[in-house]
Amino acid sequence: MNRTKLLPLLTLLFTSLFVTAQSDSNRIFRQTDTVRIGKIVIIKNESNTEGVNKKIIISKRYPRKIIISKRNLSSTKAFSKVSTNWFVFDFGFSNYFDKTDYRNTGDFLYNRQGAAPLGKSDFNLNTGKSLNVNIWFFMQRINLIKKYVNLKYGLGIEYDNYRYKTSSNLSYLEKNTFLNSLQAPSPIVIRDSIGFSKNKLALNYITVPLMLNFITNPANAKKGLSLSMGLSAGYLYGVRNKQKSEERGKEKNRGDYDLERFKLSYIAEIGLGPVRLYGSYSPNSIFSKGLVMKPYTIGIRLSNW
Repeated sequence: MNRTKLLPLLTLLFTSLFVTAQSDSNRIFRQTDTVRIGKIVIIKNESNTEGVNKKIIISKRYPRKIIISKRNLSSTKAFSKVSTNWFVFDFGFSNYFDKTDYRNTGDFLYNRQGAAPLGKSDFNLNTGKSLNVNIWFFMQRINLIKKYVNLKYGLGIEYDNYRYKTSSNLSYLEKNTFLNSLQAPSPIVIRDSIGFSKNKLALNYITVPLMLNFITNPANAKKGLSLSMGLSAGYLYGVRNKQKSEERGKEKNRGDYDLERFKLSYIAEIGLGPVRLYGSYSPNSIFSKGLVMKPYTIGIRLSNW
């Protein structure tokens, strides 16, 4: 074939290929936002375009693929307007400040005939075994000021276990046969005639905490400092005096023992990276009369934020 016939044929062939390539490229771009240039594929992601920045990602798996995406680089799922943390657990210690005037406790502390009167040392706690365990069904956080300041609240159950020292042999009594035989008022706390290897007062509250939360690094809270402070309101729904002795075995005495039904506490939480500590203090006594015990707790919180 001579050159005069070959040149028009090649021109027609290249024109056909160019038109076909243009048609395929436009079709791909319209449907998948993808453009192929030789062995290089450019993918353009137009989603989430409001208030965003461009970022070019070169895939390691496909070295010749260039992905052009648009996304908000400062936004994360953890810092949406409202975020929820399900089932937060606390493990710590319960204690109280004893401000009781033992010269003036009324008839709540009952002096049995022949027994020494109860005093402050009888209410000393075994601090290592006086445990606080809390289960928060949920914690929610609402963004208030650019994710640096948030409102944090929740709902859960608090378990306070005040474990007395083995030298203490006090007992909480309320409406039982022995109490009737003493002809004493009800409820009372007495010095028992036996010693206990285990003796504790267990209190259960259903509690609602409300806090202001401050975060130094909203873009990555796990690397910043988090501080929360506020109040909690609790309602006492369960009281038990649990004892163990050789003479009586295991006993679990229930009653209200003139404890305050409501507990208002100051609460705080501090987090540095993944570690979070919590604490609480109530300026009011857990008892409504006789004893003045102002409770506090401290421990570790297992939480995502």
